[in-house]
Amino acid sequence: MNRPQNLLLVYPEVPKNTYWSYKYALRFTGLKSAMPPLGLITLAALIPDSYNLKLVDMNIEPLDEADIQWADAVLISAMVVQKDSFKSVVDTCRARSKTIIAGGPYPTANYRQIEGVDHFVLGEVEDILSGFLTDLQAGCARRVYHAQHRPDIAQLPTPRFDLLDLKAYSAMSIQYSRGCPFRCEFCDIWTSYGNRPRLKSVGTIIGELDALYRLGWQGPVFIVDDNFIGNKKRVKNELLPALVKWQQEHRYALRFFTEASINVADDPVLLAGMRDSGFNEVFIGIETPSAASLKETGKTQNLKTDIPRAIQRIQRYGMEVMAGFILGFDSDTADIFERQIAFISNNAIPRAMVGLLNAMPGTALFDRLQKEGRIISECEGNNTHQVTTNFRTKMNANQLRAGYRKVLETLYGGNLKSYFARCNQLFDNLGDTTYFQRDIGMQEIRILVRTLLTQPFTRYGLQYIKFVIRSLVKHPGIFAETIRFGIMGHHFHIITREMLKSEAVVSALDESFHDLEDQLDDWLKTAKVNSRDAYRNLRLLWEQQKIKLEEIRKMIDRVHEDFREDVVKKYTDVSQKMKSLFHALPPEIVEPTAGI
Repeated sequence: MNRPQNLLLVYPEVPKNTYWSYKYALRFTGLKSAMPPLGLITLAALIPDSYNLKLVDMNIEPLDEADIQWADAVLISAMVVQKDSFKSVVDTCRARSKTIIAGGPYPTANYRQIEGVDHFVLGEVEDILSGFLTDLQAGCARRVYHAQHRPDIAQLPTPRFDLLDLKAYSAMSIQYSRGCPFRCEFCDIWTSYGNRPRLKSVGTIIGELDALYRLGWQGPVFIVDDNFIGNKKRVKNELLPALVKWQQEHRYALRFFTEASINVADDPVLLAGMRDSGFNEVFIGIETPSAASLKETGKTQNLKTDIPRAIQRIQRYGMEVMAGFILGFDSDTADIFERQIAFISNNAIPRAMVGLLNAMPGTALFDRLQKEGRIISECEGNNTHQVTTNFRTKMNANQLRAGYRKVLETLYGGNLKSYFARCNQLFDNLGDTTYFQRDIGMQEIRILVRTLLTQPFTRYGLQYIKFVIRSLVKHPGIFAETIRFGIMGHHFHIITREMLKSEAVVSALDESFHDLEDQLDDWLKTAKVNSRDAYRNLRLLWEQQKIKLEEIRKMIDRVHEDFREDVVKKYTDVSQKMKSLFHALPPEIVEPTAGI
């Protein structure tokens, strides 16, 4: 295709049934997605004005036929967790003979296995995009363009926030730095972006905030850096003072949250700067209370810190600590599940994202496990609520799955008593802080009405009412946060409940299949060829399996539709494998299996 002018930017759908989606919390707010596709709108800012651009974020709207027909070329960016939706978009656009261009984390790591894409533009594209577009216009574009250098990001143009429907998102996002100084074995950030963080200039960041403000955005802004304090000196001495000044000039129109390493707690001046510029949340990869597992994975920064004391210090500066936790390290022992539960509960971490360790391509962990012959499947990219790993763990797989289920059930299951207790302790630890408070407007009042008409009547309703009353009495200044934590708890509760239902289905299917294998093995050892009793017993065995499958089918019907697709696939797969066991019997005894 020569001289394409209409470029359609597509962001595939993120699975709704994850902790990170916040889908069931967003329903109270009327919003559609937690955050916009920052990568695509950053790419859009690098594309010359001579092109016509249109953005479709499939998390807030469908990909319409009219959008595809308008496009001369379709540019798709995706993370691993979006790969199913990515494939669907590629297939749809390929069927309409559109030129397809792909980039982002998933294509960068897996482009050799991806089919249907005409051109891959991989890695950090700032230095290669112009050359690709020139070749595309000339009709001589190669299939793969791979960035060879890590670009300077100091003066990048402002992302095209104007392409977004700002009213559809609960938060906006910007990026200050790329790279991380640490070398955690399971992480691909330092392998992809380097150990020396590259930073935008303060003027560039302020320009992005100005652009958001001009478009009418007031509210949360996620600074998406994988380690916001990768260059602690410049954050403390340059960026935070500028943010304080901007906030003062704009009457604290924004609230910031970000990700950082635990050593953020080592510097009171840094913490004060974050508090004074309007940060009220920070996500920290705590991973595990096990020193042996931290040492195994190279999380040296956590080994140098009294983590409980660090968490309390951050909270005293008015910031909630969200945290990531991992189960399945080689060093994990049988007590790790109770230790994780106790750590999360004792340190007032309401939003604890707990996942089983998976080895992502491009990480030192993947390379090590591949050399050891332990990789058994692709990484799905979903680091919460997935109950399997993609490698053979040292801990028994069934023990790991059962322990993980127990952790999630304790943290977010039942009546949410544990969750609300952690919220209460967090609020007590925060004390009185100006910037944690949220203005009360009509939107907040509408959310409050919706929650009061819904949440008191759920299975966790009594605990919710106690939580709301306690917060109203003890912390009236942050009552809006009480409602926000309440609706987030609703989301976690549904995700956990449905995930556990799905896991029960998967476990029942696996158990039925292995039982059938054992029974058929016993039958083959004892059956007399051409014996009527043997044929009768074999037929009876199949009828018993059909009854078990029907019982499991009823279990599937009780699973929420957002979670049902995966378990239906599992059901279909296992039922076919069961039939195959019968069909694989020796020819002389095939007769009784006819029709199975």
